[in-house]
Amino acid sequence: MNPNPFWQNIFRNQANKQTLAYFLSQVPIFSKLTRRELKFLEKIVHIRNFEADEMVFSAGDIGSGMYIIRSGEIQIFSVDNNGKEHDQAILDSGDFFGEVALTATRPRTAGARATTATSLVGLFRSDILEATIRHPAPTAKILFGLNRVLADRLHHCSQQLELLQKAQEPDHD
Repeated sequence: MNPNPFWQNIFRNQANKQTLAYFLSQVPIFSKLTRRELKFLEKIVHIRNFEADEMVFSAGDIGSGMYIIRSGEIQIFSVDNNGKEHDQAILDSGDFFGEVALTATRPRTAGARATTATSLVGLFRSDILEATIRHPAPTAKILFGLNRVLADRLHHCSQQLELLQKAQEPDHD
């Protein structure tokens, strides 16, 4: 008896959606990568698991890479001069943060803490630097994807700043 190919395809597609490569393909930075390039990316990322209330990094830490949330939830927050925390964002599966650290050695501007048991996929600057030498083509596509996302975020911030400036201008009636 031959199995029904209709049912096999459903289960194969479900299994594919659970792979790390499929997960990474859904992240905007990596969305233009081919299947082969995604397999390469799988080899250079690192899985990190955090418990609820565990810090991923603190503001002021020198960034070493970015993280993508595979499961769980991350709180991004700042701390004011009085030691009071202020939420900047709550991120969940598929969201990413810390991407500036892939190319810039700067202190983190905010802290990141797991609010639940969380699995992160980390991509670190040291791995990107090594990959640039050994595998320049896929690494260039990753860096162009990063540039595209950073440009989109900068554009959005510029638009928000312009709206704030207009809102503060006195009326000239």
